[in-house]
Amino acid sequence: MDLSAYCRPVGNASSTDAPKKRSFLNIDYGDDQNNDNNPDGDDQPKAELKRKCIDYHTPAVIDISSRLYRKSNRRSHVLPGGSGMAVPYMQCHGNYLKWMGLPLGDMAGHLPCSTAFLTYCAHVTRAKNSNPVMCLSWTPGGRRLLTGNQEGEFTLWDGISFSFELIMSAHDQSFRCMAWSHNQNYLLTSDSGGNIKYWSPSIAPVQSIDSHDGQPIHALSFSPADTKFVSCGDDATVRVWDWASHREEKLLEGHGWDVKCVQWHPRSSVICSGSKDNLVKLWDPRTGSCLSTLYGHKNTVTKVSWNDNGNWLLTASRDQLIKLYDIRAMKELCSLKGHHKEVTSVAWHPVYEVGPKGSEEPAAKIPYAHDMAIWDMKWHPAGHLLATGSNDRQTKFWARNRPGSKQGLDDEGVDADGGGGTYDTEVIHAEMELGNHVGIVIGRRGATIIAMQRQTKTKMHVDQIRRVLQIEGTARQIEAVKKRVGALLERVSNDNDDRGPSMGGFGGY
Repeated sequence: MDLSAYCRPVGNASSTDAPKKRSFLNIDYGDDQNNDNNPDGDDQPKAELKRKCIDYHTPAVIDISSRLYRKSNRRSHVLPGGSGMAVPYMQCHGNYLKWMGLPLGDMAGHLPCSTAFLTYCAHVTRAKNSNPVMCLSWTPGGRRLLTGNQEGEFTLWDGISFSFELIMSAHDQSFRCMAWSHNQNYLLTSDSGGNIKYWSPSIAPVQSIDSHDGQPIHALSFSPADTKFVSCGDDATVRVWDWASHREEKLLEGHGWDVKCVQWHPRSSVICSGSKDNLVKLWDPRTGSCLSTLYGHKNTVTKVSWNDNGNWLLTASRDQLIKLYDIRAMKELCSLKGHHKEVTSVAWHPVYEVGPKGSEEPAAKIPYAHDMAIWDMKWHPAGHLLATGSNDRQTKFWARNRPGSKQGLDDEGVDADGGGGTYDTEVIHAEMELGNHVGIVIGRRGATIIAMQRQTKTKMHVDQIRRVLQIEGTARQIEAVKKRVGALLERVSNDNDDRGPSMGGFGGY
């Protein structure tokens, strides 16, 4: 059964006359695979294109069928089918894969919220002339993913097969954010030059506005009725705009530094903003006055996000903390820890909103998910996919694990032999002398050190003043890094020695 819990290869169903072949590991097993009568091979069938996809249509059909045939007075852990059979709780076995409906559907009501932990990397996309991905958003209905890069270009990706569809120029400068209206009829985008643009659902330009004195505009958000929208920028202001007339209505001043994020309350006339002055402010857009100020963070507030009913407010900061506030009581509920660097993006799941339970460690984590900072992340409207865009020029799609898989849910430091211990689990720090080969280890645009981090699953930083490589990881990972770097430096030194006599006796330098 084709479910969204895992990726499957699909063929290019272009031929209708030829019988379907059974394929495994990209090897075709057909009746005519040994065509000895035609030595030229002209009549041999071509290999079908295999592409991974996550198809959510089958679990969606299951959810719809469940609504039609299930009685409302049944217990939540019993799922009777059309014939009256009862299905128990989900078990850690692949046979229960067929009961993993969409999180948005009624069939998934009996599943725990842990099914929303998307720790399996389904696909990695990267455009040909790639640039850092600054923002992204799912199109209405979740059929495609729209990303904006540092060159001001739109890139459109298929949301099922993850294939590239379109790239077009949208802004003259780098993208900063994009936001759909609640009725999904229009899209707003902004860039680092203070320009705001309206777009239709077909990605056709409608209107352009210059604002914020030419400073970068970091966030946009619509009012609940879609008649107004709000923007914030590096000019330390928050501005309220009328959608129809394209005019500025209110100028909200009160932050002492760049305003990095803003979001309109989903149900009320309240605006929340976060700034580089470490403050979170609540505004009344009708009067332009500040209602309250939250002083919980000790560094730049990078993101603010309301939950669906607007009772909880999530704030993220460069102090490596995520704080959850109850706006009804103006009280901090908890501080979520676990990040080792600044938190640059947060997003509420469209279905499961975890309660206020603070923890030193997260329930699920994906170490080294990207090689650089993650600028934006968005959930699929159905809740079964998560898209992330990063400064490493990659867009990644994350999906649910199969039943029984523990990827991202526990420590994976034990090796295949069953050994391990602290040698494979304890994270330590180490340094390695580089001498005059600092540029060799970094590589062109950081390509060498990024590839090495991805392969060894470690965190590395080159201190160019001290000329040392700083490594963070387990003892086994650090040992592998030192071997790789040592071999690289030895190879470079040997090449320089070979070129030395021809370079006037300077050893290649």
